[in-house]
Amino acid sequence: MHRYRFVLYRPLQLLPVLFGISIITFVLVRSIPGDPARILLGTRATPAALERIREQFGLNDPLWMQYLYFLKNLFNGEMGRSILYKVDVIGLIFERLEPTIVLVFGSVLVALAITIPLATIAARNRGGFLDQAVRVISTGGLGMPAFWLGIMLIILFSVRLDLFPVSGYGQTFLEKLHHMVLPCVTIALSLSAVLTRSLRASLLAEMQSDAAMAARARGLPENVVFRRHVLPNSLIPTLNLLAVNIGWLISGTVVVESVFAIPGMGQLLIRAIFTRDYMVVQGVAMLFAVASVLVNFLADIMTVTLDPRVKL
Repeated sequence: MHRYRFVLYRPLQLLPVLFGISIITFVLVRSIPGDPARILLGTRATPAALERIREQFGLNDPLWMQYLYFLKNLFNGEMGRSILYKVDVIGLIFERLEPTIVLVFGSVLVALAITIPLATIAARNRGGFLDQAVRVISTGGLGMPAFWLGIMLIILFSVRLDLFPVSGYGQTFLEKLHHMVLPCVTIALSLSAVLTRSLRASLLAEMQSDAAMAARARGLPENVVFRRHVLPNSLIPTLNLLAVNIGWLISGTVVVESVFAIPGMGQLLIRAIFTRDYMVVQGVAMLFAVASVLVNFLADIMTVTLDPRVKL
């Protein structure tokens, strides 16, 4: 159990990271040009009305005092009140959380479903036509922007073939799954391009490892050696790479939610930025930061569990 000691002190090491993220987010949000009160009330608002809004949301206070208010609310389990929606930020975030969670997990599952077969085919046909084809496909996937890929999928599968909805999220469970197919595929195609290259390299290295050689020496068929020894050991670096790219994955959901008009966290963040809704931007950014840190922490636990040689 000594291998899991890092579980006790690692959260304490992550606290300064989250504190630094809160400062950077606060400063960057406040650096966005524009007056939230003016955007909220419009160009014809009177000075008195603008002043009331600024006083109500503490926009006239010094930045350091506004940041202290933000930390105080955070420690009390609050994130302030939205300027645009006039509701608590936490409640607003929880209303938009489900589509984003479905999009992230669905994208990861689809990406793994694409990555594992392609990387396996490439590794077991090293230097052959299939290997070269997989490498070309994965390289091409690295250069496709998510917004362009999403639009192309909409044109092909929604407009021309009429197989999937153009936008929205749906009401029932089946409707939600139907609406999320194209968004998940959009992110998964970009993500799988990175993961396929990594998994292919890991598979090639494990196929020449001592464990694989020993298994072959015991007379095990190549398919059994690959399934029991090569593939499980090769998945560990790929899962770590997936955890490292969780920030990129979250940023991809922001773009894709805008393309497909999904009422999730990404669309909420973009609208909050354009309307200078500071509290919402800070709340969503902090949630994304906590999610990224938590996923990397869980990836470390999974790595130690799957590979006894690793000590953190």
